[in-house]
Amino acid sequence: MTFLEIDLKKLEFNYHSIRKRLKSQTKIIGVIKANAYGSASGAIAEKLISLGVEALAVSYASEGIELRQLGIKAPILVFYPQVDCFKDIIDHNLEPVLYSKRSWEKWVAESRKTKKSIPPIHIKYNTGLNRIGFQPDEVHWVLEQLKNSTFEVKSIYTHLGQTEYPKPDSVTSNQISLFEQIIEKHKAHSSRSVAYHLLNTSGLFNYPEHQMDWVRIGIGFYGYANRAEWNQSLKPIVTLKTHITQIHELKSGDTVGYNSGWKASKNTRIAVLPLGHADGFSRQYGQGKGWVLIDGQKAPVVGNVCMDMVMVEIGDIACIEGSEVMILGEGIRADALAEASGTISYELLTALGKRIPRVIKQ
Repeated sequence: MTFLEIDLKKLEFNYHSIRKRLKSQTKIIGVIKANAYGSASGAIAEKLISLGVEALAVSYASEGIELRQLGIKAPILVFYPQVDCFKDIIDHNLEPVLYSKRSWEKWVAESRKTKKSIPPIHIKYNTGLNRIGFQPDEVHWVLEQLKNSTFEVKSIYTHLGQTEYPKPDSVTSNQISLFEQIIEKHKAHSSRSVAYHLLNTSGLFNYPEHQMDWVRIGIGFYGYANRAEWNQSLKPIVTLKTHITQIHELKSGDTVGYNSGWKASKNTRIAVLPLGHADGFSRQYGQGKGWVLIDGQKAPVVGNVCMDMVMVEIGDIACIEGSEVMILGEGIRADALAEASGTISYELLTALGKRIPRVIKQ
């Protein structure tokens, strides 16, 4: 059986480790988009709220609705709301981020249609990441809209593009400076009480002096902070294990997998494991780039990863059919496996498929 264990004690450790880095007045937005970075959004949300996280954030309305249906009552930001979902956002008391003139105008139109109370909004500025957000030169347009609206604006923020880079970093410094100018304009032309934020996990580690009113913590809660020295203060919360389905004895010259993806250079053994790229263990981990641990020893992936199976060379490793295999966990970090395969821990973690059972460890 393949299963993903989610350790809430380690999540609690990470929460306190991060909280120690904050000023007493700084609040946390716990980012639980993409099923809490591939884990279990409901369990993670409940735990973070119980620990003291002041708000949650997801990417899309459907993720927020799912949390509401699970009974989560905390404030939930929707980072990238699509305008055709604004009615659902109002119906489920989610808090949209408005990021363009079109999104603002659509939100105004939808708000006029409903008899329900309108949830608070958040305003996003694009200071250089060039993903979503109002352009800096649109700040006066935004201020004009605020002058004539009754919306509660809970926060104004931006997103930095490379906070893990060593300091000094001119790109990040320029983004921070630009956002500070935007803040000054808002404060000069509006008496509204608004929170400001721009730091994610690596931003908090690298630029704690700019933590402002809120910080947005995602990957840090799951045990990663994008630099080895920062990782030391965190614990990965997920462990992915499986068991050997079958063992084959191979002779030198035998091939393995689709398109004869690997040829044995000597007599050896391989183990077949019950997960594949349909479960998020991507083809990019094939051809020896990825590995697993069996009896504490590395077993490299051989050939091409299949949709539902992966083959690893076990050689003389002491194991039998049914033996336990560590995919992620003690001795094998998601960031290390991802780096060896040319990707990042975020992609590996969030790709873990829903057919892998989740086991919550309290």
